[in-house]
Amino acid sequence: MSFSLEQHNIEIQENRESWAGKPLLRKVYSQFHREISHRLKPNQPGLIVELGSGIGSIKEHIPQCITTDMFPNPWLDRVENAYQLSFDQGAVGHLILFDVFHHLRYPGTALQEFSRVLAPGGRIIVFEPAMGLIGRIVFGHFHHEPLGLGDEIEWNAPDGFSGREAAYYAAQGNASRVFGSKAFHEQLCKWRIVEVKYFSGFAYVASGGFRGPQLYPERMLPFFNLIDSALSKSRKFASRMLVVLERKDPEPSDTRK
Repeated sequence: MSFSLEQHNIEIQENRESWAGKPLLRKVYSQFHREISHRLKPNQPGLIVELGSGIGSIKEHIPQCITTDMFPNPWLDRVENAYQLSFDQGAVGHLILFDVFHHLRYPGTALQEFSRVLAPGGRIIVFEPAMGLIGRIVFGHFHHEPLGLGDEIEWNAPDGFSGREAAYYAAQGNASRVFGSKAFHEQLCKWRIVEVKYFSGFAYVASGGFRGPQLYPERMLPFFNLIDSALSKSRKFASRMLVVLERKDPEPSDTRK
């Protein structure tokens, strides 16, 4: 589904207001950001860059991360477009996409650009809605963005496409469709899937997220984390997923005679 691109910036401003007023939400997101920070490769050359940073909260756990979005905001480091990044070839060691992949109308075209800027051994870390039971119910019925499960995923952009002209797009089920099955195995042949981890996200869901009502007090977070730990043992209950990709670099040529 497409909207005016300005809708994205409107949501950022609304989310920032919610973030300031919901300490529980900040604690839940802190847990998500720690999961991401644990996937950073020690001693990996290159910059750490987050695309679509929104309110820029990831710096609390990865202070050296370069935060970006399609709109300038005073708390972000720079403006970037996923389809036309300004980073030099091989300059980036890690690309982080938190709730961004489902906004990529042409994920194959974006991945090609990511491959260009990634250093050898570089990683993409994706954190997205997952279409388990909890995810389908919560994101399908209580979130304004569509799941898009019945829509075709346009892997590559058409000829003449300019990322600067991209409209706002959302299909929350895309990460589950791309990384949760073998349907896109051929399209991902240039990438190594290092990890796919699922989370029930129950503590997040019951926190109300950015727009819903908070259903439990902050002091109960450890209890809800225990529920999460139990439910996250099966992807069937998932509402969140974390995906780690590494670019497949060609093997060095054997020059021995």
